[in-house]
Amino acid sequence: MPIAVLAEFVLLAALWGASFLFTFLAVGDFGPVPTAFVRCAIGALVVLPLALGRGHAWALRRHWKAAALVGILNAGVPFALFGFALQFITTSLSSILNATVPMFGALVAWVWLKDRPGASRILGLAIGFAGVAALTSDKGSFALPGVSATGTTVAVLACLLSCLCYGTAGSVAKLLLGGVPPLVTAVGGNFGAALGLALPALWLAPARMPPASAWLAVTVLGVACTGIAYVLFFRLVERIGPARALSVPFLMPVFAVIYGTIFLGERVSAWMLLCGVVIVLGTALATGVLSFPGRSRTTG
Repeated sequence: MPIAVLAEFVLLAALWGASFLFTFLAVGDFGPVPTAFVRCAIGALVVLPLALGRGHAWALRRHWKAAALVGILNAGVPFALFGFALQFITTSLSSILNATVPMFGALVAWVWLKDRPGASRILGLAIGFAGVAALTSDKGSFALPGVSATGTTVAVLACLLSCLCYGTAGSVAKLLLGGVPPLVTAVGGNFGAALGLALPALWLAPARMPPASAWLAVTVLGVACTGIAYVLFFRLVERIGPARALSVPFLMPVFAVIYGTIFLGERVSAWMLLCGVVIVLGTALATGVLSFPGRSRTTG
């Protein structure tokens, strides 16, 4: 991989990893749903000029409904659920759980699209889910102060539901948006997510105007962690292909854990790191990034 491309790959992981930190900083004042709404709206506005500049206006008009549906699954619901979860658990844990997204994508494709995995991928699914079970068994190491065991369990389930939404969105996009320019999916998806969240966000809007620090956090979420990140992601898809670009989630937890440790004082135990490695290993096998020696990835 050329140095310039590798730099963009690392930068994308750093931006997406930072989304957990900035969501945490914003959600206490905005609430989960309004945070997700503002993030999606800003992200769409950032990417829209690039899509129009590339002549994709016709594709936006033609495919906006399908893109909006994918956006609700791929942005609106997950962003809100992760925002909810970060009121109870650390950013480090939520980022590690987010690394299961490709694994859930493989599972959904197996069950729904009948894309049956081979032996190495089935083993990867088993390893990945075992890693999640082991990680979440030690609730005291990742709960925020004053949060009960029930609260942490619900938060973990919210994260896993988010990952399932991400994984389902991949299959929906494959069925409805095959051949559609990726920037169209990005713009339509974020606008669709913002539209779907608009009424709930209005209903759940904070009673008092959030402080400038919260506005700064949600603005960084929308501009950098969503808009600029989408641009980088689609540049990588064009330059190194979708399979290699989709391996970015494996690197995201590294940055998220560093941010959480430095800026939020989160404690990261050896058990969390070990389980994180197990989850990433299982996900890599489940998605075909790794496979058994002597076996072709195309069969597993």
